[in-house]
Amino acid sequence: MEAQDYLKPTPDPTPDTAPFWEGLKEGKLMLQCCSECGKVRHYPRPVCPECYSMEHRWVAAKGTGKVHSWTVSHHAFHPGFKPDLPYTLVTVDLDEGVRMQAQLRGADASALKLGLPVRVAFEAATRDLTLPVFVLA
Repeated sequence: MEAQDYLKPTPDPTPDTAPFWEGLKEGKLMLQCCSECGKVRHYPRPVCPECYSMEHRWVAAKGTGKVHSWTVSHHAFHPGFKPDLPYTLVTVDLDEGVRMQAQLRGADASALKLGLPVRVAFEAATRDLTLPVFVLA
């Protein structure tokens, strides 16, 4: 799909987030890890919330975790999401100790329960944008 055909809002990668988006294009979920204290963090940001270091490295996540919460959206906050309605957003506790939100694919919200194992999958939205989604593990 070409970028002009994709009707949903798209991220504007910054130097702090670019490795996250590049990893998704390569089929990898990359997370920041503080070089000083070892704390893994998500969402990407320049300063460690634990020790305030600005030094970090990127690590490949396993991409597995457990459902922490979910919501079913019946209203499109942007017209580009209208064809997807209703859709389920899950908050997942990744095995690396951080939480991440993404859409759930391939399962009905009625199948969800707290602690249900999920794994990340990758969807090409455009030629230059791959998004993470979660599927049942």
